[in-house]
Amino acid sequence: MNKTYGVCLGMLALGLVGLGAPASRAESRLAGAGSETPATSAASATTAPSASSPEDLRQRIDALKAELADLNTELAADKDAETAAPAADVPQDQGSPAPAPAQAPAAAAPAAPMPLASPSMTAPLSTAIPHEISAGPLGKLEITGILSGIALGENNQVSHFGPNVHFDVSNAQVFVQKTTGWWQFYLQGGAYNLPAIGYSYNATSPTSFVYGPLPVAYLKLVKGNFNVEVGELPTLVGAEYTFSFENMNIERGLLWFQEPAISRGIQLNDTYKKLSVSFAYTDGYFSNRYTSLSGSLAYAINASNTITFVGAGNAGAYQYSSSATPNLQNNGSIYNLIYMYSHGNWMIMPYYQYSVVPTNSSVGIPVGGHTNGGALLANYNFKHGISLAVRPEYIKSSGSTATGEANLLGYGPGSGAFSFTVTPTFVKDGFFIRGDVSIVDLTSFDSTTNLGFGRTGTSTNQVRGVIEAGVMF
Repeated sequence: MNKTYGVCLGMLALGLVGLGAPASRAESRLAGAGSETPATSAASATTAPSASSPEDLRQRIDALKAELADLNTELAADKDAETAAPAADVPQDQGSPAPAPAQAPAAAAPAAPMPLASPSMTAPLSTAIPHEISAGPLGKLEITGILSGIALGENNQVSHFGPNVHFDVSNAQVFVQKTTGWWQFYLQGGAYNLPAIGYSYNATSPTSFVYGPLPVAYLKLVKGNFNVEVGELPTLVGAEYTFSFENMNIERGLLWFQEPAISRGIQLNDTYKKLSVSFAYTDGYFSNRYTSLSGSLAYAINASNTITFVGAGNAGAYQYSSSATPNLQNNGSIYNLIYMYSHGNWMIMPYYQYSVVPTNSSVGIPVGGHTNGGALLANYNFKHGISLAVRPEYIKSSGSTATGEANLLGYGPGSGAFSFTVTPTFVKDGFFIRGDVSIVDLTSFDSTTNLGFGRTGTSTNQVRGVIEAGVMF
């Protein structure tokens, strides 16, 4: 644009210089007009341009001025047009003003709110975007929840009596948490059910709330990457979480049944680069006796691959059992080696588990025992909110009926079990519906114990179908 102005001004200057020379020559010719003969004038006319009169020169100057004024008007109009042009035509690093919505693409929308880290969940479900409220001196609180129902049918019940079909509420829970500041907290309360394949189904009722109506509740003190949690805490053990909505499958697996779920106590957590460490001092299997230690060591190989080692055990020994506390497992130790791959639409998590219960007749364990088990948890997300999860498992306990080792699986000493579960899921916004189809097949099973499936306790397999539907809010 400045170059155009320069060209125009240069042309004007050249024009004025050119006009000045003819004008001076015209004046000299006018001064000597009386002595110039017509023949000379005629000769000059044939060899040079005809001289202009002062009036002609003035007209030419006026014409050039008018042309310059027109050029200035045109340049001003071009400048205005460029200023009004959409910013989409101007590189963003030019610092041009934001365009009107009708003239240019809208600015990039801010990042969508993300689900909270608690409660912990694997694919494919996730908690809803939290509802934020101001709670005065407590600061801002985040509130989420779930309401879901379940329908379950099986061919060989475990308890040898009762119906084969159940309709129930699987979750009616609310989660309230403070997630900012040096002190935080998490509260999870309401109704819940804990279905597990291969074991009897208990209807949802206050008596089935084995961890009470407030199963998870803790205070969290935070300093950088380090934090301390005190209260009723989710266990560090295993690859599956306690509640149905937290997992790939509706029902928990055979290995989960050997693990603690909720413990009361204190837990320390820290992260250093790729390494995450947790250590807990708790009451183990919700026994209200604080003699259990557990720890977790996780190493993030890269963004997609993580390997974790977990160990937990009772440093004391006592005889105690309840609906939440199995006496055998509560007096033993359990270990996991877990590998997780999560990338794109895939989440794959194989893990190995070993548990051991020592002999201790003083706490009701005349002969101890151990288990070895492995599982593969895998989920793939398709398009349009559809996903598919599978879970093959195998677990084997030591001993036999003759040697009388501890009955750790519930199907008799020395028994084993294989299971396979497939779970398709559909998610749309906060709504979800999914189904489990599972089979459990007993191995090394002694039918004389009557601890198998069916009304007589002698069947070696069970097939279940489960549908769960609900909303995360």
